[in-house]
Amino acid sequence: MIRTEVTITNEYGLESKSAAVFIQKASRYSSSIWLEKEDNKVNAKSLLGLLSLGLSGNTKVWLAVEGDDEKIASKELVDFITAGFEERF
Repeated sequence: MIRTEVTITNEYGLESKSAAVFIQKASRYSSSIWLEKEDNKVNAKSLLGLLSLGLSGNTKVWLAVEGDDEKIASKELVDFITAGFEERF
């Protein structure tokens, strides 16, 4: 399992549109993926779960990834979060 603390850099936080894109990215991987804030841990492939965390800008969360493709999944998702939920080409 890979656990990484990451800060949500998007000023609007994780709102529905960015959460949907995040879920699309997370769903590409067979690994189990969770986001954790304080005592709350949710499936990062669940829109309701992600939105229930109420993640605003400049919030620190833990990304936990476990599975066969955990290294690449963790790297891509951390990069996406730190890029403010924007694709970088």
